[in-house]
Amino acid sequence: MAVEWKLVVDCADPNAQARFWAAALDYAIEDNGVLIERLLAGGAIGSEAYLEIDGRKAWRQLAAVRHPDDPVDPASGTGLGRRLLFHHVPERKQVKNRLHVDLHVGPAEREATVRRLEGLGATVLREVADFGSVHTTMADPEGNEFDVQ
Repeated sequence: MAVEWKLVVDCADPNAQARFWAAALDYAIEDNGVLIERLLAGGAIGSEAYLEIDGRKAWRQLAAVRHPDDPVDPASGTGLGRRLLFHHVPERKQVKNRLHVDLHVGPAEREATVRRLEGLGATVLREVADFGSVHTTMADPEGNEFDVQ
């Protein structure tokens, strides 16, 4: 049986990273408001565990984005398919990523996609043409590298 997985990204601001990557990938930001309300009502968490964003409760330390066509657990708002989870850590990014995301948009869309991502807060690090691949290496707003192909 195949193993379910999610990609976890350590970061300083999970909710800002989730907004960036939801826009970059056209993914949905997970809404964990139902779970947060249930845990609050049961006394399992306090107000320090969440914050309000756009009128909904969101975890302070975690935020996730998911593919909009994948199923969601209605009891928690957690995506049950392709997803990225952003986890708050106190230390800043120090070195090059050992794992990165490749966005496959095709040669005709690469330049426009790079411009759109720059508008969302990403920066171009370099243009690469090697080993038969032409792509743009970029950094998200917290400096995590990714490629646009």
